[in-house]
Amino acid sequence: MKVVVAIDSFKGSMTSMQAGMACKEGILAAIPKADVVVRSLADGGEGTVTALVEGMNGTYEHVDVTGPMGQKVHATYGVLEDDTAVMEMAEASGITLVEGKPDPWKATSLGVGEMILDAVHKGCRNFIIGIGGSATTEGGIGMLMALGYEFYDEDDNILPPVFGSLARVRKIKADKVPSELKQCHFKIACDVTNPLCTEQGCVYIFGKQKGVQEHEKAQMDKMMRQYADCVEEYAGKRFSETPGAGAAGGLGFAFLFGLENVELKSGIDIVLNAIQLDKELKNADIVVTGEGRLDGQSAMGKVPVGVAKAGRKNGCKVIALAGSVTDDAVACNKEGIDAFFPIIRGATTLNEAMDIKNAQKNMKNTAEQVFRLIDISSLME
Repeated sequence: MKVVVAIDSFKGSMTSMQAGMACKEGILAAIPKADVVVRSLADGGEGTVTALVEGMNGTYEHVDVTGPMGQKVHATYGVLEDDTAVMEMAEASGITLVEGKPDPWKATSLGVGEMILDAVHKGCRNFIIGIGGSATTEGGIGMLMALGYEFYDEDDNILPPVFGSLARVRKIKADKVPSELKQCHFKIACDVTNPLCTEQGCVYIFGKQKGVQEHEKAQMDKMMRQYADCVEEYAGKRFSETPGAGAAGGLGFAFLFGLENVELKSGIDIVLNAIQLDKELKNADIVVTGEGRLDGQSAMGKVPVGVAKAGRKNGCKVIALAGSVTDDAVACNKEGIDAFFPIIRGATTLNEAMDIKNAQKNMKNTAEQVFRLIDISSLME
């Protein structure tokens, strides 16, 4: 019997690999001869770098870059064995790096471009980049400037990499963009479909959490439109209405404009492809997935359902193990999870439940009891 384990991290407790290995231990305690394969998993957001580095024998790289408010920050990204760089833009320009009240007029994505260039200089030509959790709303102009693009006002002054520059852009130069970027391929983990502008765009929909005031939205969206018009006239193409262009304060738009080989895709789809989960599932009998909390939102394209769909496509039974389970998690059954189980085994505090040793023990013990129910004679040749 072959079992593939692909569990998302339990935020604040177990990493994906730690959860997967604890589950494997429980399965083998019940069925010692089972062939158990563990794949580290994430959804393209927080934890993606750790998941792919741990699960694919990668290494960590560290670089000092410009933070969202102009301060220096120490950013970490991963490099896999095939020289693919795995990044989370939040490492350089994340909202959690802002001390005090967010300021959308000053926040910059400069550090994202600096992180990309560091990886390019170290030989990476393929990139997986998660763009969730941004502090910025400046259309990615900071990232583009770091990559070598220059933006000028009507008096031929180079503009700074902040939101206030957007409406002042009159000319763009790309003379200093490194030629190596044309050799690079970018898969951008983007789970929103918002355009750059309008009432469905990045200012109106995501601006509040980054400090945009209600009375500023119309003005800032107009400025974003002026920036987009200038960029699109220079490029001879329209990017602003592409689904996902408004992600991360317009960083999706900047990727589409500034780099040649770019895909904006669902984060879970990118990760599942990277870890080649389909390949492992082709001859598997059961796939085990899960996350810290399984609920109704899990059924809306989160990691467990992404794994479940891949499992069902390959004829596998799908089991989910979670730290906690809500009543509306039954929606997950309709999305391909055959059965799900909470791993908490008794009354406990949240801190006790999230303690890594307790969480691993609970995962192991629950997996063991679930697999004791399985009739292996019906699965094994």
